[in-house]
Amino acid sequence: MSFLGHVVRFVVSAIVLMLVGFIVPQFSVGGFWSALILALVIALLGWVVEAIFGKRVTPFGRGIVGFIASVIVIYVAQFIVSGVAVTWLGAILAALVIGIIDLFIPTPFDAGRSKEAH
Repeated sequence: MSFLGHVVRFVVSAIVLMLVGFIVPQFSVGGFWSALILALVIALLGWVVEAIFGKRVTPFGRGIVGFIASVIVIYVAQFIVSGVAVTWLGAILAALVIGIIDLFIPTPFDAGRSKEAH
């Protein structure tokens, strides 16, 4: 994928995170730049989790293990990105909403999934 393609995917991810912040209680994103940095941090944390534990424990995977990994990554990301506040319940609801949105709008959160599906 080209550099521009990656930029577009992260912009879409930022918009998704802002939408999730609007929909989900106990999950707030300060603005577009916070959401863009949050999207980058979530993708990087997901990559680290996958590198350490393998594909079975990746936040990009489906199933309960992938869901739990997503919740933990979202919760931890708030400590790295300023302007983001998430509770455990907010992280659970955000992971659920992001998973539902990812079914319809591909983002960097599910980049690994779409390659494996083909």
